[in-house]
Amino acid sequence: MTGALPEPLPAWLTEARRIVVLTGAGISTESGIPDYRGPNGVWTRDPDAEKLVTLSYYVNDPDIRRKAWRMRSDMQVGDVAPNAGHRALADLERQGRLRALLTQNIDGLHQAAGSSTDVVRELHGTIHEVECLSCGDRTSMDSAMARIDAGDPDPACLVCGGILKSATISFGQVLDADVIDAAAQASTDCDVFMAVGTSLTVHPAAGLTELAARSGARVVIVNAEPTPYDDLADLVVREPIGVALPRLLQTSD
Repeated sequence: MTGALPEPLPAWLTEARRIVVLTGAGISTESGIPDYRGPNGVWTRDPDAEKLVTLSYYVNDPDIRRKAWRMRSDMQVGDVAPNAGHRALADLERQGRLRALLTQNIDGLHQAAGSSTDVVRELHGTIHEVECLSCGDRTSMDSAMARIDAGDPDPACLVCGGILKSATISFGQVLDADVIDAAAQASTDCDVFMAVGTSLTVHPAAGLTELAARSGARVVIVNAEPTPYDDLADLVVREPIGVALPRLLQTSD
């Protein structure tokens, strides 16, 4: 079933008690944060921008690093607020129906909306911290941006002098095995798996959809554009996320 929300919602959805949600950039676009691969995405409009989040380019080219820091400065999310989609997922947790919230996003808006760190798994890291690629020391993004504002275009680690990078997973960088294992475990232990605002083209996150389906979960996809997993889904919704999620997550009570 593809398109608008069905009325009434299927019982398997309203009665679900172990829901796993995977979110992508699309859930944050209504908060003013651009996505990457959509028709007007950052990388669609400027394919070279992908170099800024590719580890080999970042490590080997100081110009790329300086450009990446400028991009971070331009895309600070401190004043961006969660939207109705984020709030609906926080409410789902309060209902006791959220098994896990897996996010490809780095913006921290799920936590800002009230989702707890116990259920949120940040598959691609967080923009709110920076990490040294040599010694692993972590500090806040605010502290790094303060150094940039003070005139340092490529701040180095204050502990060892190594290269600093946002604590996000770049292309070519190894994901946190513990986070991925926890995401896979949750995906095999749910009655509904919901992919929201994600193109489902980046692995291993995208593969969690098939993993959940093979484990017996119903699959719901809420995304503006078609995904490679639409044929696998029990329900595909094209409505705006801020409108669709609060209605999709209604209970049968």
